[in-house]
Amino acid sequence: MLATDVHAQLAAILTPSSLLVTAEETRPYECDGLTLFRAQPAAVVLPETEAQVAAILKICHAARIPVVARGAGTSLSGGATPDPAGIVLSLAKFKRIVAVDALSRTAVVQPGVRNLAISEAAAQHGLYYAPDPSSQIACTIGGNVAENAGGVHCLKYGLTVHNVRRVRGVLVTGEIVEFGGDALDSAGYDLLALVNGSEGLLAVITEVTVKLTPKPQLAQVALAAFDDVEKSGAAVGAIIGAGIIPAGLEMMDQPATRAVEEFVHAGYPLDAAAVLLVESDGTPEEVAAEMAEIRRVLADAGATEIRVAKDEAQRLLFWSGRKNAFPAVGRLSPDYYCMDGTIPRKALPRVLRAIAKWSEEFGLPCANVFHAGDGNLHPLILFDANKPGESERTIAFGDRILALCIEVGGTVTGEHGVGMEKLDSMCVQFAPAELTRFHGIKEAFDAYRLLNPGKGVPTLHRCAEMGRMHVHHNALPHPDLPRF
Repeated sequence: MLATDVHAQLAAILTPSSLLVTAEETRPYECDGLTLFRAQPAAVVLPETEAQVAAILKICHAARIPVVARGAGTSLSGGATPDPAGIVLSLAKFKRIVAVDALSRTAVVQPGVRNLAISEAAAQHGLYYAPDPSSQIACTIGGNVAENAGGVHCLKYGLTVHNVRRVRGVLVTGEIVEFGGDALDSAGYDLLALVNGSEGLLAVITEVTVKLTPKPQLAQVALAAFDDVEKSGAAVGAIIGAGIIPAGLEMMDQPATRAVEEFVHAGYPLDAAAVLLVESDGTPEEVAAEMAEIRRVLADAGATEIRVAKDEAQRLLFWSGRKNAFPAVGRLSPDYYCMDGTIPRKALPRVLRAIAKWSEEFGLPCANVFHAGDGNLHPLILFDANKPGESERTIAFGDRILALCIEVGGTVTGEHGVGMEKLDSMCVQFAPAELTRFHGIKEAFDAYRLLNPGKGVPTLHRCAEMGRMHVHHNALPHPDLPRF
């Protein structure tokens, strides 16, 4: 519950409907897309202007109140989980597209603008915004920047960080800052790259300038079926090894394709052990030549069937299956846990074998959906939270997958962020000296650790208590850091 004086200060700058304090009002904000973590905040604020955001942060900074910025709540790592002693700062009302500049191929948008809305606004100019997460119909650009989101076309066109020119935001002290600019490069440290993927720990985003990409003259997708999951994994490496960089290269195993087919009716072969979607775009001549090479590589890799979309409608249908994989799998079980790790492409067969083995060991079905081209895995572990022990087994299964990602030379996240979900895995991936540097950056921006506390980077105490950090003479390197 907010202190009386803090409540009064917030009420002085916000309308009554923009300051939520009752349990009934704040309940919808208790979690994001990862429902394993829940907490109710002391209050939720919904500012409408940057000046209000700055004023809110000044009040919270003075009173040492934690602040969790929130977009659409589609995060899958617990990154928007509230702090019970703090407030949730929702950017839902920041939904204006400020400008679309066809000449410079940029758009200036507020953080609450949906990902897909940017492309819809730019379409009249023959442009679009390339990063396209599966949740693009709902997720917002502010959250995309905070998590450095990807999408099915990130292999060729890059992640959010590669498609953002400028970010404007407010520090926890209320100071308004800008990262990046209209130029392609600038002197000094690359703080624009730093704020991308910073998960709301460094600043509250209030405006973003994104790069727009010309729509290709033609896009064509091939669907390839395989009778063995490992063959499909090897085919991914063969495509890249042949010097082909597809616009999209996605993979789904049989449990995923069957769930999708029942939900979307995309025309996926139900007898295939795995399906690859490989897209080429460019001029008609470029697409024809590249698609011929793609078909050759897929055939040599053991594809049992190759279908090339006959028109734009079928291309979109093939992709609708992939983009609806998460809700489709959600129909199979009361709950599912969407993992997010990245591995070298050459390790795909080994990792897929291990996931299948652990699925049997834990007694939990697992459907695999992922951005195969850049090795970003999304295993979907099916479970029922109402059954005793299943949640714990699910988390243990997920931890084992992430540990294997690290072991084969990968990382614990590709686009969903660390949030609360992967804090323990961060203790495995990074050494104490590296974690100390991360905390140093956080302190430079937020000395009292008020912005999104307990997310992104584990404390050294946490890692030591897990037994995953070397402790010298029973003493922690930084005993002054918070324990949680």
